[in-house]
Amino acid sequence: MNDIETEESTALKAEISQLIEQQGPISFARYMELCLYHPEYGYYTSSRTRIGKQGDFFTSSSVHSLFGRLIARQIVQLWQLMGEGPFTLVEQGAGEGFLCLDILDALADETPELYAQVEYRIIELSPDHRNRQRERLAAHVAAGRINWCEFSGLETFSGCFLTNELVDAFPVHLVEKQDNRLQEVMVNYVEGAFVEEFAPLSDPRLADYFQLVQQPLVEGNRAEVNLASLDWMEQVTQKLERGAVLTVDYGYPAAELLAPWRRTGTLLCYHRHQSSDNPYQHVGCQDITAHVNFSLLEKVAAKQGFATVYFGEQYRFLMGLGFLEELIRLQALESDPKRAQALRMTLKNLILPDGGMGESFKVLLQTKGLGEPELLCARPISAIGILPDMV
Repeated sequence: MNDIETEESTALKAEISQLIEQQGPISFARYMELCLYHPEYGYYTSSRTRIGKQGDFFTSSSVHSLFGRLIARQIVQLWQLMGEGPFTLVEQGAGEGFLCLDILDALADETPELYAQVEYRIIELSPDHRNRQRERLAAHVAAGRINWCEFSGLETFSGCFLTNELVDAFPVHLVEKQDNRLQEVMVNYVEGAFVEEFAPLSDPRLADYFQLVQQPLVEGNRAEVNLASLDWMEQVTQKLERGAVLTVDYGYPAAELLAPWRRTGTLLCYHRHQSSDNPYQHVGCQDITAHVNFSLLEKVAAKQGFATVYFGEQYRFLMGLGFLEELIRLQALESDPKRAQALRMTLKNLILPDGGMGESFKVLLQTKGLGEPELLCARPISAIGILPDMV
């Protein structure tokens, strides 16, 4: 085996195994939390390259700046709907700062009156990411547009709460239905390896989850239960007095996420651009994710007075905001045909269907206190006037 195949944090593996030896088997949510967010050895907290060719995966914001610039257009419309006054934009889990940079660059260039009033607040758990963000965003920090805060320290505000690929990385419980009853998958450590065992549910909310989303688990099926996303959405909507919650992530409505044919759930791991369903290898050195239950986010926010004003695939969202027009414009600026073709192929990654970013990623936009606006992102493809085969 080469170094990449065996890469893992031996210190983290030892710490998790010691915890199990002392306390007994732990929930998968606890195991996932330690793998991703351990203060010293976690995948997201340690110093490593996660995004891009040298990392483990790509994000939409790392593909091209157009992604952030189009989101900025929707933010501008939200600001206009709210009266064009001071506007707070909160991004949680900003990664290396690509999306923040592209949004603020777009506002500075195209809507300077909003740029002068926006307060961009970043909530970031990873010290490594915070350092990268400060370096990349130095110009906007100097302009007084950005500051960092803890989620617990975020005061109530009006504006927009934005996330891009955050909720899928929240620790999840694993549940299976066996002999007509729900059982939880626990993680044990036996003879030098992590193994799974069944146990009674560790939290009564795990059973309540399936009732809340009105989608029972089928006998013999496994599913992820993201209790953390339930708590998170409740807290976010309590902090946002007026405005919008914009969530970009991969996932499904409950009926599709918990469909009978989805026997083993959606848990996936990413390491050096290779995906697998084995979370017990590359400990602390691979990303672990689970698809988002968007129905859950909608139901929780609705209790706080938020309405879902848009939910759909990323490609529809981006095209509504002018993706195709911008693609044509940017291509026209390239005098070199080869560079124009490379640009075209790069940008198409954002909207490719059939399992690509354009279809697998969804966008959920929920608002409070804005009435029933006709959003730019909801512009139907038939109204765009440019056919895909033209580009």
